[in-house]
Amino acid sequence: MNLHSLLLARAGRPITVGLIGAGKFGAMFLAMAARRPGLHVAAIGDLAPDRARANLARVGWAAERSAARGLGEALATGGTWVTDDAAALHDPRIEVIVEATGHPLAGLAHALAAIEARQHVVMVNVEADALAGPALAARAAKAGVVVSMAYGDQPALVCELVDTLRAMGFPVIAAGKGTKFLPGFHASTPETVWGHYGITPEDAAAGGMNSRMFNSFLDGTKSAIEMAAIANATGLLPPEDGLLFPPCGVHDLPHVLRPQAEGGLLPRKGMVEVVSSLERDGRPVAGDVRWGVYAVFEGETAYVRRCFGEYGVRTDSTGRYAALWRPYHLMASNSPSPSPRWHSGASRRAPRRPGAATWRRRPSARCAPARCWTARAARWCGATACRRRARCARTCCPSAWPTACGWCATWRRARCCASRTWRSTCRTTCRTLASRCGGGWRRRRGGRLRRDAGGRGVGACAVDCSRRCARPIA
Repeated sequence: MNLHSLLLARAGRPITVGLIGAGKFGAMFLAMAARRPGLHVAAIGDLAPDRARANLARVGWAAERSAARGLGEALATGGTWVTDDAAALHDPRIEVIVEATGHPLAGLAHALAAIEARQHVVMVNVEADALAGPALAARAAKAGVVVSMAYGDQPALVCELVDTLRAMGFPVIAAGKGTKFLPGFHASTPETVWGHYGITPEDAAAGGMNSRMFNSFLDGTKSAIEMAAIANATGLLPPEDGLLFPPCGVHDLPHVLRPQAEGGLLPRKGMVEVVSSLERDGRPVAGDVRWGVYAVFEGETAYVRRCFGEYGVRTDSTGRYAALWRPYHLMASNSPSPSPRWHSGASRRAPRRPGAATWRRRPSARCAPARCWTARAARWCGATACRRRARCARTCCPSAWPTACGWCATWRRARCCASRTWRSTCRTTCRTLASRCGGGWRRRRGGRLRRDAGGRGVGACAVDCSRRCARPIA
């Protein structure tokens, strides 16, 4: 699997992304999103749209690129719509929501709304992830969508290391990240934090850095939250009496982070821990992993341990415990790294469960004049560029669209009608079709379709076919 190749395959039909929260992380993501094929940031939701536009300008976006006046215009022109209404991003035309507010309650609300709208969610908001990550994952699985951490940030990179080692058959003894920590940092405040980072408040403001957030990085709060999220995602255990933040360089990882019974600091195998880049007297640790992530794993057999030595794997003195690490993380520059199911032509939406709802993309003004909508392929077809042109010709209206074509739809299916015969067929289809959606659709009097949620009896009128069948598609 090659993610770059999969993104290139979506260059003609890019993944549509909605970003909620255009602060420091959002700005870093936007700086690289413009340079990635197959990705279209269609909308940005932020409580301060002017600040969001200022961040866009700071990371190199041209002003006209974010001048769209609505989502439809952004999708039609390839631009970006900036709004203060995050709820407007929960539109089926947006495939992926990146939640980057940093506010746990707001983040959970946005994630739940996205799942309800059958959108995939990338949770930059590790505070929300630590609070209710497993519950979100369960809700998303039930809806047939994906909730993931933001690839590029440390929690996701730790999970990647853990998954890699487990897939190879190695027991993971410890995993976590590095940071700059001293016990005295607990007394740091947002007013004094920049001195510890060696930068001025003016430089921090120019970089869009939030003093409260960076103070949480320094005093250990953010590290604890991230370890909770990693523990939720991997099943590794948090320490019962809090994180130790032991000073440790990369070459000492397998020596320090092994069980106490064997000379290490861990009360048991399979834990999360954060290592410090500073000795307790303030001296820098040699070979620190301040900006990176690590995992310590075990060679259970003599043969595996011999292989460690033959291939130069860094181990403890016994050769039993080894370490794998990544010295840096690129934060939002890598986020999101979409799952392949978001790329392939057949899987723009999540796989269907029996009886689950599906949805279709609405019209795009970028299509050629001879475009049409196929009910089966859920695809707009141009005069020259259509992967399923033959099916399009059989199923849809001719090139006389959009003047001669009427429109009718059930809740989940669409058919294009270009003549009286088609419109008649369309009305008949609307009145008789039973779509396998949710709990099922039931026909009611007057040609109306009502939703009956699994026989529980309550439903609102979804479509009035007699009114919508001959409606123009303008």
